[in-house]
Amino acid sequence: MIQAFRFGGGATRTVMHPVVVVAMVLACFLVLLLPRRWAFVPLFLIAFFVPFGQELYLGGVHFFALRTVLLVGCLRLLAAKLRSRGPLLAGGFNSIDKAFCCWAVLRALAFILLYQEGGALVNQAAFLLDVLGGYFLLRYLFQDEADINRMAKLLASVTVVIGVCMLNESLHGVNVFGYAGSLSVIPQLRDGQIRAQGAFAHPVLAGAFGATLVPLFFWLWKSGRARMAAIAGFAGSTTMVLAAASSTPVLAYVTGIGGLCLWPIRNYMRQVRWGVVLALVGLALVMKAPVWFVISHLDVVSASSGWHRAQLVDTFVRHFGDWWALGANNNEVWGSETIDTSNQFVAEGVSGGLLSFVFFVVVICRGFRRLGIARRLAQGDRNRQWFLWSLGAMLFAHVVAFWGTAYWDQTRFLWLASLTIISVATLSLQGAPAEAEVMARLGARNIFGGPSPAFLPQTSRKASEPTPSL
Repeated sequence: MIQAFRFGGGATRTVMHPVVVVAMVLACFLVLLLPRRWAFVPLFLIAFFVPFGQELYLGGVHFFALRTVLLVGCLRLLAAKLRSRGPLLAGGFNSIDKAFCCWAVLRALAFILLYQEGGALVNQAAFLLDVLGGYFLLRYLFQDEADINRMAKLLASVTVVIGVCMLNESLHGVNVFGYAGSLSVIPQLRDGQIRAQGAFAHPVLAGAFGATLVPLFFWLWKSGRARMAAIAGFAGSTTMVLAAASSTPVLAYVTGIGGLCLWPIRNYMRQVRWGVVLALVGLALVMKAPVWFVISHLDVVSASSGWHRAQLVDTFVRHFGDWWALGANNNEVWGSETIDTSNQFVAEGVSGGLLSFVFFVVVICRGFRRLGIARRLAQGDRNRQWFLWSLGAMLFAHVVAFWGTAYWDQTRFLWLASLTIISVATLSLQGAPAEAEVMARLGARNIFGGPSPAFLPQTSRKASEPTPSL
């Protein structure tokens, strides 16, 4: 399952281009010196433009470019905490934060207990730095909707540049990011078709990056704040999805847009969800194979491996006894290609056991829940409702992508950013009177849609007021 227990795992030698070294050092200084509202820019540029695998290998310790900048950013976060008497996180510690911390810690503990080696401890220290350090650094850097707007415009620029590079890769068979040394210059081929990957570790991950950002760019366009940036971002994302030539990004792209199109029936999502459940039950009754083999029929690109995804889930379920406690370190013997856990939910169970799997799902559910409740509390503010609905569509696109891949390169950082956006967008829940009562009455019956407006308590008007900048 793991080839090296070093600090995060990786190559056994330094693989870092001199240009990347200069960019990384400059980014470290900028993260420390720039005002908070702009400090995310060098962090994101390093995260998404530096080719995957660029690292310094020093004494058995792996310092990836992004990890190094994150470490410096965490030092800034620590310094800010020592200087401040109040909370650094917008809205304080919320339900997503709690579930995310439980997931990360439980996954790390399970991994350490499973392998019981000193190297596993170091490896998981790096994992916690990446996920907890990255998440809370982003929670500190993004405080209000204006910060989200700036981030969306930057991501639009990122997708345009990477989209152009991936288009060049598809047309000319050259990955310019490969010249840095950690990726191949010659792109992957499947069934005679080039699968572009840009700076990412795999074409599927590159395509998923572009696909999941489409709903965010839609909000940027609909808000009227940066329509040209939104159009450019949409074009860049679409190019990334097409150039990746993989089914998973296409499905995430379509479901993200489909989620936006469900806006007219937003007050009937409870019925829609039950309809989906009943449809799955009906399929289970008439299908000869388990219902998850529906995945094998979702190949929308030539020579896709939908059957492998379905078989992976089937094997995962049948070997529940092998992974439920602490995960599994022998999943490669479960069946053909089962070492390739190209499904985020399977990867969570294999890496951290049942508790890690459950809390990962809880993080997703709480994201939908908070978005649904916040949207209901924003009755009368149509622009804000569209903002929250777009974020729900983005989260939906991530969930669909999870069924076809596991985030293990830069896309994991995008996932952290997406959770951070949801936390900031739902700040109105933190200031609403009788929050626990509102959450219980609305949230218990709602994940994304909600009951009729008449069901809302009187406190909803105050909760729907714009959140002041922090």
